[in-house]
Amino acid sequence: MEFNRNDHSHERYNPLKGEWVLVSPHRTKRPWSGQVEPPAEEEHPEFDPKNPLCPGVTPVYKSTYTFDNDFPALLKDVPSPPKSEDPLFQMGPAQGVCRVICFHPKSNITLPLMTIDEIRAVIDRWVEETNSLGTKYLWVQIFENRGEIMGCSNPHPHCQIWASSFFPNEPRIKDFHQKEYFKKHGRPLLMDYVAKELEKKERIVIQNSDWLVVVPFWAMWPYETMVLPKTHLQRFTDLSKSQRTSLAEIIKLLGIKYDNLFKISFPYSMGWHGAPTGPKLSEDNSHWVFHGIYYPPLLRSATIKKFMVGYEMLAQGQRDLTQEQAAEKLRELPEFHYKLIKKEN
Repeated sequence: MEFNRNDHSHERYNPLKGEWVLVSPHRTKRPWSGQVEPPAEEEHPEFDPKNPLCPGVTPVYKSTYTFDNDFPALLKDVPSPPKSEDPLFQMGPAQGVCRVICFHPKSNITLPLMTIDEIRAVIDRWVEETNSLGTKYLWVQIFENRGEIMGCSNPHPHCQIWASSFFPNEPRIKDFHQKEYFKKHGRPLLMDYVAKELEKKERIVIQNSDWLVVVPFWAMWPYETMVLPKTHLQRFTDLSKSQRTSLAEIIKLLGIKYDNLFKISFPYSMGWHGAPTGPKLSEDNSHWVFHGIYYPPLLRSATIKKFMVGYEMLAQGQRDLTQEQAAEKLRELPEFHYKLIKKEN
């Protein structure tokens, strides 16, 4: 029997993390009798006087607005735990800052429904915060949890920034594997990956002159995507003015395609990874390539999500839809938002 990646189970290697993912495309044919999520509430008021992120409840703002989180996971001034000689009971210091960035003054808008200029203002704020917090902290993590299914408790368009004195697990692992690849090949892993994806054209969702969006060869979540630069960038702070604008275009278009997939405000967790900052700013980080990651949970419809349980928690990640099938579905979706199509009709 000849192998067919769209029919036969197989593993794929993630060189960024040194992990494998199990791909089981034949499972998409099985009937679903598991949990079905309630459809997400789509309509929100433009202004809610009870919403703490709305202008007027917070100070009045007309574009983006940043403030320190009232309930931060990290604190600036906390003592370091005592050192232990026991290898089984280790603790380390954890200082940091947690901030919230409101994208827009209106609560009933999301990134794909914002203008390019409005998204560009968000990117400019991301760069400013990375630059400011990065002078002190080793890692600056920007992330957005969108939708109730992803644990977002406030519908107002916003993201968070956690800056930490320590190197968190995910970027630390990526740092190691990118460095090992660079030592062996003399080139950044992700720049080689960009070149090969542009050549193969199998997993590309969208692209423009500066950016490429793919469903990674090793993607674990059903419609996971990665945003990659076409030229070598190490951090958010490396982006030129034109690259910021073209990234705003990519963010908007990718968000439109996500929303159009199941005709809902598509839930996801997304964030950005780049070279570490703080004490690492003076080090050679040529192995690092700045990139974005989107992790959406939905699998078959707006009401059926992918669960990372059982085998995924105890063994390794597993997915049903192949990465190429997911990329094709996203790629073929319209580039005009379904909500705006409804209004025009």
